[in-house]
Amino acid sequence: QVQLVESGGGLVQPGGSLRLSCAASRSSSVFGWFRQAPGKQRELVASITSIGATIYKDSVRGRFTISIDNAKNVVYLQMNDLRPEDTAVYYCNTQKFWGQGTQVTVSS
Repeated sequence: QVQLVESGGGLVQPGGSLRLSCAASRSSSVFGWFRQAPGKQRELVASITSIGATIYKDSVRGRFTISIDNAKNVVYLQMNDLRPEDTAVYYCNTQKFWGQGTQVTVSS
């Protein structure tokens, strides 16, 4: 069992930045950030292994950065140059476990 708690979402203007955090109750080999916009399927945004190997969705590469603090079991998603199409509920995931999600809204 792994508990995941996300934080850091909010309302931001286009071009702005947010940093999401995911606090995990224990370590895991891979963590991912997913997002789900209204009426759309949940999709992978970025993932990271415990040794720092990363994968990004094409539309966020160069704008988003995923990182991990293995000592604290916290995974971050730094999001820069946010766009309205990034608006979604963002979820942290590892194995079969999901956090409760945090809302990110990009709007002027």
